[in-house]
Amino acid sequence: MSLSAKNLTHQVGTARCAATHTLVQCRCPLQKCRVNLFDFLIDAARHSPDREALVEGMRCITYKDALQAAHKLGAALQARGIRPGDRVACLLPNTIEHYLAYFAIAGSGAILVSLNTRLAAQELRDIVWDAGATLLLHDDSTAALAAEIGAAFSHGKHTVPALLAHVTANAFCRAQEDCCDDVAHIYYTSGTTGKPKGVMLSHQNICTHAKAAVQELSLCKTDRWAHLAPMFHLADAWATFAITAVAGTHVFLPRFTPTSALQVLALERITITNLVPTMLNLMVKEPSAAQHSYSVRAMLSGGASIAPTVVQQILTTFCCDYIQTYGMTETSPYLTLSLLGEDERRLPPDEQLRLKCRTGRPFLGVELKVVDDTGCKVACDDLAVGEIRVRGKTVTKGYWRNPEATAAAFDDEGFLCTGDLATIDARGYVNIVDRKKDVIKTGGETVYSTEVENVLYRHPAILECAVFGVPDPVWGEQVAAAVVLREAQRATAEELIEFCCLAIARFKAPRCVRFLLELPKTGSGKIQKRALRERW
Repeated sequence: MSLSAKNLTHQVGTARCAATHTLVQCRCPLQKCRVNLFDFLIDAARHSPDREALVEGMRCITYKDALQAAHKLGAALQARGIRPGDRVACLLPNTIEHYLAYFAIAGSGAILVSLNTRLAAQELRDIVWDAGATLLLHDDSTAALAAEIGAAFSHGKHTVPALLAHVTANAFCRAQEDCCDDVAHIYYTSGTTGKPKGVMLSHQNICTHAKAAVQELSLCKTDRWAHLAPMFHLADAWATFAITAVAGTHVFLPRFTPTSALQVLALERITITNLVPTMLNLMVKEPSAAQHSYSVRAMLSGGASIAPTVVQQILTTFCCDYIQTYGMTETSPYLTLSLLGEDERRLPPDEQLRLKCRTGRPFLGVELKVVDDTGCKVACDDLAVGEIRVRGKTVTKGYWRNPEATAAAFDDEGFLCTGDLATIDARGYVNIVDRKKDVIKTGGETVYSTEVENVLYRHPAILECAVFGVPDPVWGEQVAAAVVLREAQRATAEELIEFCCLAIARFKAPRCVRFLLELPKTGSGKIQKRALRERW
């Protein structure tokens, strides 16, 4: 069945700070369970009922109104037959309704299946089918896509106004006493390396991560978070819970563009947010970036490697701290942060910048090691390369209905094998050099694509680039680069190859360069090297 979310809050927050609805208390077993995502919203509404919670354009909702709306949606789900353990698919942009869906589905005991709004209908059908979702939640902007998905199933179509007319918030309750190990969300991996798999995250995984993020990032109620990266992806979704945990303010941008994102940062006095490097790269290179005044205290970046030149532009543009993050869908997501300790903050500025550009030290509660092909830890000399492996309470218990993939993902000690190659230094700071599957072997030499990309990003004409290996009859593989030039800029392949040769060994430099209007990306904004290799 398909459920429109358009009018979820049609009586709540129609104008900034104008809503005055009374909080409806929910007395049910949910409140006894202290490891449920819904508790974050209950606590925020209890302790900060009148704080500005959710902002989207001219809409503004307080925490007590957000709780009431979540109760109402949860009751509607239960009235529609949704029971604990059922899967509810969510096809929504970055909106207030998406936020409410995260909490209402958790509170009802169901499992949220996060759908990438940028996928094709057939891809989404496959995910909905694999997850066994019994209801699809959407809004006007995704209604047509929802109809295409629903066409493959026998479920009927329902609208929110008729659905909500016959339920009350008092009907919303949680049937199970203990939900700590229950699955809360299923996220399907972006498929950059193969067929997407459904990553299961429990209430404990997500709650543990949110509380750790509060401590690591010193989050507080005066923080204003901008949901600029897609909420269907953990690059942003984790903040839905961490910011609510401190009763901070959520600001939503339904559709990302560099100019609109910069405007939100400035006009809404955003203090902290997380973006993928491709988004940040476009924002700092946007001519209007320097025309705004910002209140950002920390800019986070994760999901892919970022060039030091882009980091320097971030520091200059926003006059804030920069934190490199690294994580996976399987780990809720953060595994490391490039936050500097007291000793590191005493270092010269150039050395501090170098450390900020690294992958960072382990996130709170994460046990991390870097091992060679035999499973032995590599030397902490920042030279030896090995695979990052991790374990902890934020790590998934496996993939949905896929025991083979689950077994293959963990080693004999229960560490998740990330597939990311890195070095580690004496401080315990790791630095990713490449994905295992992206390492290029050419003529017996090993080339790490991120090293070559970092050099290319220094060229003033380059907006975006991706480096990867393609088959070569003589060398096994050759280094290839796909490049997008900045507007009104020009460069030749020969020029870029020679530019690289001035900074790195010639065997590492691209042997072929192709110019594209844009690079293929996943829904979370990561560049799809697999797609580039396939069409080379």
